[in-house]
Amino acid sequence: MSLVRRRPHFSTVMLIIGLLFLYLPMAVLVVYSFNSSRLVTVWAGFSTQWYAALFRDQQILSAVWTSLEIAFFAASMAVCLGTVAAFVMTRFGRFRGKTALSSMVTAPLVMPEVITGLSLLLLFVQMAQLTGWPADRGAGTIWIAHTTFCSAYVAVVVAARLRELDSSIEEAAMDLGSPPLKTFFFVTLPIISPALVAGWLLAFTLSLDDLVIASFVSGPGANTLPMVVFSSVRMGVSPKINALATLIILTVSLATFLAWYFMRRNEAKRQVILQQEDAG
Repeated sequence: MSLVRRRPHFSTVMLIIGLLFLYLPMAVLVVYSFNSSRLVTVWAGFSTQWYAALFRDQQILSAVWTSLEIAFFAASMAVCLGTVAAFVMTRFGRFRGKTALSSMVTAPLVMPEVITGLSLLLLFVQMAQLTGWPADRGAGTIWIAHTTFCSAYVAVVVAARLRELDSSIEEAAMDLGSPPLKTFFFVTLPIISPALVAGWLLAFTLSLDDLVIASFVSGPGANTLPMVVFSSVRMGVSPKINALATLIILTVSLATFLAWYFMRRNEAKRQVILQQEDAG
């Protein structure tokens, strides 16, 4: 009896090709971050010297800290503004200008970053001429710019969760005597918390990754990590950049795994509670 070898499905082959296309360059980058040669395309032996050189580079370390600080505060403010905008778009009834407001909130999603950066630059220049603020562009202007376009992404994520939320839960809480503000903090907010976390992580990633808008609104005193990396690779890729990219990949992978683990654990606890309620 002959065994018939089954050919892999077309979708499986395309999935493997797609994964290789996405992750094989990252794997090569990680391997060459341990290359002892200054030439990033020539393997000369295993070495960790470029990681040591990376941690001695004060320009890159300062840019990393600046990017993390701006991304943290921009994501936090974007969650606040985006949540308010999502509530206005989903919970408020029809009012004059609602369609225009929704369009303006979501406009940064489709607006080219060059246009957004240029418009914000002109805004800051005009404000400096009229009011004297900002006196010079730096981390503050980058934070405002990143908050502006990240709020749109948070608003879309939170609005999608609010549309799925059963309003009868909130109505039941208010019928039992809970004030609207207390209902929001103790009923609505815990339910939409996964959307808030997802929006914050998305905004943090977008701010950390942005190059175009930051290049327009930054000044000589503030350089983010993408700006430093871009200026470095224009003169040739340094092995330190490979080491930096490897550390970023490791950090993002670890953060993603931890987020997945805690969300999976919370979902398992919720399923146990629901099963106990059904059994009782």
